[in-house]
Amino acid sequence: MPETVKSAFQSRPDGWALVRRNRPAMVSLVFLGFVVLAAFAVPLLLPDGLKGTGEGVFLPPFSPAPGGGVHLCGTDNNGQDLFFRLLTGARVSLGVGIIGALISLCIGTVWGMVSGFCGGRVDALMMRVVDMLYAVPRILFIMIFIAAFDSVCKDWLDALRLRAQEAGWAGVEGAARQLIPYSKILVMILSLGLVEWLTMARIIRGQVLVLRETAFVTAARALGQSRASILRRHLLPNLSTLILTYLTLTIPAVILDESFLSFLGLGIEDPAASWGSLLKDGAQVINPFESKWWLLAFPAALMSLSLLALNFLGDGLRDAFDPKSGD
Repeated sequence: MPETVKSAFQSRPDGWALVRRNRPAMVSLVFLGFVVLAAFAVPLLLPDGLKGTGEGVFLPPFSPAPGGGVHLCGTDNNGQDLFFRLLTGARVSLGVGIIGALISLCIGTVWGMVSGFCGGRVDALMMRVVDMLYAVPRILFIMIFIAAFDSVCKDWLDALRLRAQEAGWAGVEGAARQLIPYSKILVMILSLGLVEWLTMARIIRGQVLVLRETAFVTAARALGQSRASILRRHLLPNLSTLILTYLTLTIPAVILDESFLSFLGLGIEDPAASWGSLLKDGAQVINPFESKWWLLAFPAALMSLSLLALNFLGDGLRDAFDPKSGD
């Protein structure tokens, strides 16, 4: 490697050091860690009186709870503590965002790597498929997918529960029973993963088109390594930081889609909650005469701050690791 090129690479700061110096990205990372920790730990510590329905409907924030404790964010139309539902809804929304983004990332990464590395007619055909899928209305596809496969998923989970009951598998039976109310969410996660991978495929393809002409790929070909081996051992490690960067940018898009569908009533079913379903419940009780503002304000604030933090974190990672970004 020429000395000028080598010195340029050596003078470039380490990517993680750049991320640590990016204050908005680090604040966002701390905030997201706090939200995840609170969503999984705090509901276990709350009094039992705050985890179910009660007689105190539409209580304002900081109202005392009958069985002990305080309704920090008030209650809803069923007397359920909104703070508890916010945290349990965060589990669903963040879980849908992360799992849906991972599915889309796997599909997009494999598709983009194969397309960019093969080139020629294979690349042209695979990219035309991506162009055609871009023309399909995303939300309409998800709605049709949910309507078509929700009952199939419920029947499959119920059959799994019965089979596990006959075989004496208590753990599998309990898991299947608990997942049946979430069947629509499971189908939604799969459908979101199937429509969010198109941009990732194009990004990965562009990077592979550059990497396949580098010296280490040429050397691997000369040594007789297979295409699969080159993709797995040489190209994928060089794409890892880019994949991580765009993962943080895909999660907010998936969460927004889930919230929109839940707001329309196509998402999670009661009594479970997500941020979208909480926003729907809050919007239904807003009126000019008596505003239950806390039912809309708290879910909207938590969702907006979380999405903003994810975008700040994604921007910080992209600035640090994207080779096209400036130093």
